[in-house]
Parts: sequence; structure tokens; C-alpha cells
Amino acid sequence: MQDYEQFQRIHLDVLKEIGNIGAGNAATALSSLINRKVQMTVPIVNIVSFDEMMMEVGGKDEVQAAVFVQATGDLSGSMFFMVPPEEADLFSQLMIGDQSKTVSNGDELATSAFLELGNILTGSYLRALSDFTSLEVVQSVPQVAIDMVGAMLTQGLLEISVSSDQAIMIETVLHDIEGMKREIRGHFFLLPNPETYTSIFESLGVNQL
Repeated sequence: MQDYEQFQRIHLDVLKEIGNIGAGNAATALSSLINRKVQMTVPIVNIVSFDEMMMEVGGKDEVQAAVFVQATGDLSGSMFFMVPPEEADLFSQLMIGDQSKTVSNGDELATSAFLELGNILTGSYLRALSDFTSLEVVQSVPQVAIDMVGAMLTQGLLEISVSSDQAIMIETVLHDIEGMKREIRGHFFLLPNPETYTSIFESLGVNQL
């Protein structure tokens, strides 16, 4: 695959459509889980370098709450869902109905709720990718962490030995959530092994660059 800057609009359109399908799946699953209306949109999908990926969430020293999963099968790599810790707190409190418990303070119940949120969201996107391409994707047991972005991404890269310098970024906005006045804005970062890009686009009949 050529350098990420040479991706054509058709490639990004394909990735955005997958993101939109994943957002729809995730909104349905979350609404059922918390018994509240949830809307999700995908305003931005892009191919970014690892340096740009870290800048999107405030830089390598910015602290974020993240859920991390590994993907294996026909498509392999790793996926992160990241939000600021205070937004992880908000959603976990909405899920458990207790504003005294926070992910930031390491509360077990709040952390478990955030982990479930991340599991649903990452699972919805990976399932959309699998359904859209007819390729098998197997998701690992999710892990949760609150740490500096650089540290978390470095660990994720070490675990899967990614050799490329590009990631698929999907910005996701959760809004119109019953009982919550503000939206929650997070980022997905899919770090595929290099051959995964080829598998995605070949399965869809989209020419490589």
C-alpha cells in the first residue's frame, strides 16, 4: 500500500461508510443496554500517521481513558477507543446511575461500565468491517486503561508488532442521549497490519493505488 497521503477519496468514502454502519449498530446496542435513546454520528474518517493520531487527542502526554482490543483473522491489528477521562466518567455514571463513582478514581463498577461501553463500540465497528468486506474478524477480550496517549499506543503497537506508520481514525459523537445535556466525543483508532489495507479494498473491488 502506498503512503497514506495518497489515499483517494473513494478509499475514504468506503471507510466512512463502514464507520457509519458501525455507529448505527453501536447506537442500537447502547440504547438497548441503558434503555435510553442514543444517537451516534461519524463526522470524520481519515488515514493519519501515528504522530497525527496522537495530536488528534491532545498529544502524546495527554491523559485519556481508553479501551483496547486486538483483531485477528482475515483482518488483523489493534483498535483503541479514546475519550477524555471526564467523559468516560459521565457515560459510566449514566450507565450505573451513580454520580459518585468515577473511572478516573479507579472505581471498579465505573471502570467495568466504561469497559462495556468500549467493548460495544469497538465490537460494532469491527463487526461492520467484517460484514462490509465478508472477511473474518475475531475480537480479543477488551482491556481498559487511563494513561498518557503515547504510552498506551506504544504498548498496543508492541503487542501486535505493527510495522506501518498509518492508522484509520474515526471520530465518533454520541449525542441526543436521554438524561444527558452534552454530547460525548471520542476517537477510534484502527491500527491495521499493513496487508489489512489491501485485504479491505480488494474485497470491495476498490483498486489499490
